[in-house]
Amino acid sequence: MDQVRPDFSWGFPFSAVVGQDRLRLALILCAVHPGIGGVLVRGEKGTAKSTVVRALTALLPAVHDEHGTRPARLIELPVGATEDRVVGSLDLEKVLRDGERAFQPGLLSAAHQGVLYVDEVNLLHDHLVDVLLDAAAMGRVHIERDGISHSHAARFVLVGTMNPEEGELRPQLLDRFGLAVDVAASREVDVRMEVVRRRLDFERDPARFAERYAEQDAALAAAILEARDRLDSVELDDVELRRISSLCASFDVDGMRADLVLARTATAHAAWRGAGAVTAEDVRVAAELTLPHRRRRDPFDEPGLDEQQLDDALRQADEDARSGAEEPPEQEPGPPPGTPPGPDGGDTDPEGPDDPDGPGGGAPAPPERRAGPTGTQFTTKLLEVPGVGEGAPGRRSRSRSSRGRAVRSTAEQGHGLHLVGTLFAAAERQVARGRSAGRMILDSADLRGAIREGREGNLVVFVVDASGSMAARDRLSAVTGAVVSLLRDAYQRRDKVAVITVRGRAAELVLPPTSSVDIAVRRLRGMKTGGKSPLAEGFLRAREVVLRERLRDPQRRALVVALTDGRATGGKDALHRAKVAAGLLADSSVASVVVDCETGMVRLGLAAELARRLRGGYVRLGELSAQQVAGVVRAAA
Repeated sequence: MDQVRPDFSWGFPFSAVVGQDRLRLALILCAVHPGIGGVLVRGEKGTAKSTVVRALTALLPAVHDEHGTRPARLIELPVGATEDRVVGSLDLEKVLRDGERAFQPGLLSAAHQGVLYVDEVNLLHDHLVDVLLDAAAMGRVHIERDGISHSHAARFVLVGTMNPEEGELRPQLLDRFGLAVDVAASREVDVRMEVVRRRLDFERDPARFAERYAEQDAALAAAILEARDRLDSVELDDVELRRISSLCASFDVDGMRADLVLARTATAHAAWRGAGAVTAEDVRVAAELTLPHRRRRDPFDEPGLDEQQLDDALRQADEDARSGAEEPPEQEPGPPPGTPPGPDGGDTDPEGPDDPDGPGGGAPAPPERRAGPTGTQFTTKLLEVPGVGEGAPGRRSRSRSSRGRAVRSTAEQGHGLHLVGTLFAAAERQVARGRSAGRMILDSADLRGAIREGREGNLVVFVVDASGSMAARDRLSAVTGAVVSLLRDAYQRRDKVAVITVRGRAAELVLPPTSSVDIAVRRLRGMKTGGKSPLAEGFLRAREVVLRERLRDPQRRALVVALTDGRATGGKDALHRAKVAAGLLADSSVASVVVDCETGMVRLGLAAELARRLRGGYVRLGELSAQQVAGVVRAAA
């Protein structure tokens, strides 16, 4: 394979990057073996994520196509890109000029044999992330739309960067990235000094700075090419394959993707270091890059990989690898309680033993007792804001969207071009315009706009009654389980969330509006319970949060979800004040739903009365996952 000498005179050199060794290794391994599936780079801003990714492109082998030989490209996919721009669409110019149906390639085609870079991939719409990951895994793009059936190669190194504080990717999408690396700025003074020095030198004279590292980058480029050529000859024997399978089983990862990616990564690492066979060290390095993000079985699990846990799993995998050729005993004793499953996939109890204290018999919890999301969790039905909004893309409420699905055409302009509608409108007039052959005759009257429907994410403000009246052990467990279920639903629907707890004499904003929903769960685990129930303060605080957020983001509509039994206490006329505060919240045009947490044979119906004052939806806690909760907010509207 020929190699075009890269142009190192532009851009920050790969060899000049200080630190970030694991990120650089992950990128190199994906360059050696693009089938690994790309790299997800997680870290705070200002940690050279984008700099390293852009520098990688100059190291990739040349691309040979029908036009000749050219350097590999870096294609950046903007967060606001449409699906047409990503996968391609009908070539309108050719249709109008020649009357022929033709395909216009998108960004995935342009990225073939190069790097496709998505900054802030966690903010990209979910359906586009699915398209990218499908293409990265399959190496091809299939398009069936607008009367077009087309397929083309799309083998590229996919790199996504993100700041976790701005919201996480769903675990299903995390698993689709081959490797994941967490990056952070060094706390060592000498390292930070060198980073600043090199950056200033680069800004002063980019060409001269790049020339200083051109030889090192050229050597890296040659090494990547050699590793690619060596890749198919690297041996992965049964011993190391058993080690890989044992590791993945020990960490209880879903499916078989982790095993495949780990095997590919270990093989690429062996090829990179010039070895002819995969060893235990290659497997360890691969495990550190492939397993941490796959341990998130739940959206709110902490990412990462404990070194001690990895060491223990590797020891067990080593024993499995060495004993693989031996005949297994007829019956193996079960694992001791609390140990992770072995390679045979044996089940263990992920929740641990039952709480020895047991339910509290309905007795109020101590005033400072801390709650945890230990109750039954479930999939909640859709609670959505009534009407049609124009907020940020999400998966909760109906919205008008320039990036949504085109449902029909309109003669009005300003909605984006509806191509098929335009062509149909023009086709009806071709005979009248005297056309019998050749290019289609168009007029401005033929143009049709697209009416698009999509979904938006909302601001969901949880008002959680944590008072003594709500703190009976069994009820508290159910409430915290419901809150976690609702938070998980908000996470999946790309909402921003805020959490307000009501107890004692005040309502506390324990979490201001944020897109990082997993932070809400961590705050919930530390929630204090007990005391009185100042519900009025809770509704007023929710109104304050919503109105303040409207000034920052006018297009994002809000939904207040109150979990309470409605027994307002904490001062004279507490219930009356709660009803008045509920009316003020409703007058502010805020959609709401009350989850009634009242239990027992005798029900006072206070939560239902508050729902009427809020002019919102109402559902009992036990029905939150039942069919009748669907559309509860819409019905109230």
